[in-house]
This record gives sequence, C-alpha cells and structure tokens, in this order.
Amino acid sequence: MIRAFSIDDVRAAEEAVKRELEPGELMQRAALGLAEVARARSDEDGRVVVLAGSGDNGGDALYAAAHLARLDLNVVALLVGSRTHEEALAAATAEGVVPIEWRSGKVPAAAAEALAEANLVIDGIVGIGASPGLPKHLENLPDLFANDAYVIAVDLPSGVDPSGVVAADCLYADETVTFSLLKPCHLLPAGEAACGQLTVVDIGVPEPDSPAVVRYEASDATRLWPTPGAFDDKYSRGVLGVMTGSESYPGAAVLGVTAAVTTGVGMVRYIGPRRATDLVLGSVPEIVSGPGRVQAWLLGSGWDGHGGAPELVDELLDDILPIVLDAGALDLLDEPRSAPTLLTPHAGELKRLAQRLGLEHTQGVPGARVVADALGAHVLLKGATTLIVPPSSTRGPLVSQTDGPAWLATAGSGDVLAGMIGALVASGLGVTEAGALGVLLHGRAAHLANPGGPVRALDVARCAGRAVAEFL
Repeated sequence: MIRAFSIDDVRAAEEAVKRELEPGELMQRAALGLAEVARARSDEDGRVVVLAGSGDNGGDALYAAAHLARLDLNVVALLVGSRTHEEALAAATAEGVVPIEWRSGKVPAAAAEALAEANLVIDGIVGIGASPGLPKHLENLPDLFANDAYVIAVDLPSGVDPSGVVAADCLYADETVTFSLLKPCHLLPAGEAACGQLTVVDIGVPEPDSPAVVRYEASDATRLWPTPGAFDDKYSRGVLGVMTGSESYPGAAVLGVTAAVTTGVGMVRYIGPRRATDLVLGSVPEIVSGPGRVQAWLLGSGWDGHGGAPELVDELLDDILPIVLDAGALDLLDEPRSAPTLLTPHAGELKRLAQRLGLEHTQGVPGARVVADALGAHVLLKGATTLIVPPSSTRGPLVSQTDGPAWLATAGSGDVLAGMIGALVASGLGVTEAGALGVLLHGRAAHLANPGGPVRALDVARCAGRAVAEFL
C-alpha cells in the first residue's frame, strides 16, 4: 500500500527528527539525495538551471547545485524568491555556481538565456508550505524552458496545492523527488499529473501513524482477497442481492451480474423487470431470480425508476445490510443509514447529488466529502483517478486509485465496477476495501481484456476471474 501524509503530520515528523540531529543535517540529506537523482538525469556536457525560492525547497535546490557543480557540471542558480537561503547560496557559489536574480518583474535576459540552454531544470521555487499557484512573475516560466529540458521538482511541482485538493496553475515536472514521506498532492488528481515520475529519497523521517491518502496495490489484493477455504459453501462465500436494470436499460443488469459472478461471489440473487431478468438468466444462468437471504445489496445501475421491485427499496434502505448505490439509486438517500453504505457517482452524478442535498461543494474531493458527511456514507468518485472518500467522522484516509487504462471510459464500465464491488462487499469486505479492490480489479481486467487497445465493458466483466487469479 502506498501512503501519503498530511502536511501537518509531515512537518511534525520532520521536526521530531531535526531535534535529534545537528542543525541543517536533514536539509543536507535531502540535497545530497536530490543531487544524486539530478546527476543521473543530466548530460555530462549539459547545463543545469536551479530555480531557488525563498524557503527550504530553495535551500535544498541550492545545496544540490553545489554538489552538482563539484562534479564539474555547468550550473546556474536563478534566485526567484523574495529572499534566499544564504548559507545554501554561499555553498553553491563557492563551488562555482553562477547566481542570477529574478525576484520580480520581467525575466532578465541572462535568466532567459540560461533556461533556453538548460538540459536539466531543478524546480525548488516553493514547497509544502506554499499556497496553490505560481508567483505572478513566474506564471509564464514554462514557456522559457527548452523543449527537451528535463524538469525535476523538489518535493512537489511549484504551484501545486500541497493538500492535492485545489487545481491551480503550476509547473509540470518530468520527475518529482520527495523526501521519505509522500504528500497528498502526489496521489490526488489536482496534483498527481504534474508530478511525473515519483522518486522517494529516504532521509530518515519515519512514517506517522495515520496516512491522509492511500493507494492499494496488487499485494494488498493478495493479502485481503476473500479466498474460499475447503469448508466454504456458496452461502458462506457471500450472497449478493442485485436490483439493477430496467426495461429501457436491461444491459446494465447483465454487465453488473456478470461482473459479480466472475469476481467470485458465492451466489447472486437478481431482482429486476421481466426483460432484464430474461437477459440476465440467458447470460448468467447460475443466478437465482427473486428475493431471499443475502449478505449485501447492489442497487441502481441502469434504473429508469426503482428497478423491478420498487416496493422493496424502502425496506432495503432500512435494513442493516451493507448496500452499494449506483447510478439511479443515488437519489434514494436523504439522510444516513444505520449500515455501511457506498455511493458510486461519476463527476456529473456527484454534482447533481450535492445540489439536491443543498450542499456548498459539488466537485472533487470537497464535493465528495460533504456528501459523505451529509449521508454518513462512503463516496466512490469514479474517474481517471477514482477516489473513495469516507465520512469525516471515521477519520479514515482518502483512497486514490489509478489502475485502469483510458479505454475504460466507455458505456457500461461503471455497471461492471459496481458488480465487482458488490461481490466483494457480499463476501465480507468493508466498503472501503471492497471499493479499492474493486477498482484495482476493474483496471486489471481491462488490461487483460485487450492489452493496449479498446475494451468492451462485457469483456472486462468476463476477465475478472483471470485478474483475481493473478492477484492470488
């Protein structure tokens, strides 16, 4: 599992280590690690330009510049902050680094020339204490880089919101070198794309107890997957009740049920309109049609009303069983349930849901958070990066998954994902683990369905079993 930590926790962890070290030692460790990465990425005869801001990131970058100059690299330091880390600047200039000031206003000719000739640019402008966005005089900075310049960000690309929540103008790095601990922006949509390749340099700062953001990996699927034992039967493995599809959209039921069965649930009980029921039975004859004992419910995919048994909906919502609410079922809740609940909207559905509830935020992490808090439910926000946002009261981390190819943006893909997640909830996993492993499985099955090319949602559902076998 990949873990990222809140900015406050990162600062506290670093301060605890600093108290045990000589002054400046932690910065020296960071600068040396940064320099080693930069040296590996640089051309022997190329030019390195270090962008040094006012804070510790600027200090890291300048000390790294000194290390690189000591290795006979041609290094220029652009001093772009309102002030400069004086000790680091002195170390850099003592090794022959050429400083150029550009603290405000238009770019000096010498700075523009240096950037145009640079093969490697080290972005040490701002760090984790900065607000989103670039300083005004640097807003057009990327236009000054050579087309083939390799950009390394120190800790995070300048301009990125360290918390990973607010999208803002920023530099885009080819690689981000961070130190011991990942920060939320490294894993969340508002910042991750700007980070490029992520390299972690260990400078001896231990992980805090509680991450702010996590990402599940294949090893987590291996560890957590509800694998049956010799004495399990279909009931002990989990029975999923599915109420999806409609006369208008019967295919959603086929997709979700196929995915649930192939993911490995013990049994599916399907309730839906006649046309959808016939199609489901034709495609997945092992399901049982009609109500009965289940361990969890999946509702809403493909609804144009309340599915095939609207008279059961209120009863299900009042029940103590876990429930996954997708698509048309997202409008069912107005207040928290007493049982685990997972909502699976895409961005447009989240906006409509938040507006219906009269909430201030309607998009991204803030929108998902206020919906989760209002309904006491976990919100799985689907997208290129899929997020699982728990209610604040749980104090649980956000989950951020980027497992699937872009080809998954296709009709029916969400129905398949809902079926996979429903199967895992019925098998006994909590909604967070089921959601995360469902997204992980969804992405892996898509890669198997047609590696590198377009995929059908039904093919993704049919590849779920092979993907599970790979995990195990």
